[in-house]
Amino acid sequence: MLKSLVLICRMVKIEHSIFALPFAFAGAFLAARGWPGLWPLLVLTVAMVAVRSFAMAFNRLADLNIDRENPRTQGRPLVTGELSPRFTVGFLVVTAVIFVGACALMNPLCLFLSPVALVWSAFYSFCKRFTKWCHFVLGSVLGLAPVAGWLSIEPVLSPVAALLFFGVTFWVAGFDILYACQDRVFDRERGLHSIPARLGMKGALGMSTLSHFVTAVFFVLAGWAAKLGPVYVVASLVVGAILLVEHRLISEDDMSRVNLAFFTLNGVISVLLFFAVALDLALYA
Repeated sequence: MLKSLVLICRMVKIEHSIFALPFAFAGAFLAARGWPGLWPLLVLTVAMVAVRSFAMAFNRLADLNIDRENPRTQGRPLVTGELSPRFTVGFLVVTAVIFVGACALMNPLCLFLSPVALVWSAFYSFCKRFTKWCHFVLGSVLGLAPVAGWLSIEPVLSPVAALLFFGVTFWVAGFDILYACQDRVFDRERGLHSIPARLGMKGALGMSTLSHFVTAVFFVLAGWAAKLGPVYVVASLVVGAILLVEHRLISEDDMSRVNLAFFTLNGVISVLLFFAVALDLALYA
C-alpha cells in the first residue's frame, strides 16, 4: 500500500502542488477579504490536489509512448511498469469523482464548471502534438487556480481573479518553456511542437523572458485592482527579482541549473505571493 502511494506521488509529482495551491488560497483570501474559513480551505485543497493529480496522471497516460522513447522520462512509473495503464485509468476516475464532489461542496457554479476544468486539464496533454503554444495552454490550466479559489468563496468572476489568471498563465508558460529546453532535440526529431523545438534556444529564452515580464505586470495590476497595500507591493518587487535571477541561471550553453530555476525558485514565488496577500489583508483590509 505504501509503495503504491509513493509511486502515485512520483507519477503525479505531488510536490509540484506548491505551484498552484498557494494561488488558489490567494484567490480565496481575496474573495473573502481575509480569512475565508477552515472548511472552505479544506474543500478547496481537496479539489485542487484532485484535479492536479487527474491532470498529471492523464498526461502520463497520454504520453506513455513518447515517454518510452525520451531518455529523460524513461524512469517514470508507467514507463517502467511499476504502475499499469489500467491502474492509472482507475486513478483518473477516482480523482475526477473526488474533484466533482469537492466542487459540489462549494457552490452550484463550481459544480457546473467542474467538468469543464477536467476537460481543459486533460486537453493540454495533446497540445504539443499540434502547436508550439502548448506552454501557454498548460499555463492556463494552472491559471485557473486563483479563479477557482475566488469562485469557491464568491461565485462571481472578478477583475482581480482574471488578472491573477493571466499572471499565473504567463508565469507557468515562461518556466515551462525553460524546462522544455531540455527536450528540444528530442521534440524536434519526434515531430512534437514546443517553442524550444521550433524557435531554438535563443528564441525560447527570449519568449520565456517576455512571458515573465508580462507576469510581473499582471501581478502588479492584480494587487492594484484588489487594493492591496505595501506588503504585496514589496512582494511583487521581490517576485520580479526572483524571475530575473531565474533567467540568469540558464543560458544557451548551460542548462545544468534548470531544476533550480524550475522548481525551487518558482515554488518560492507562489508561496511568497500567497503570504503577501494574506498578510496584507490582515493588516490593511
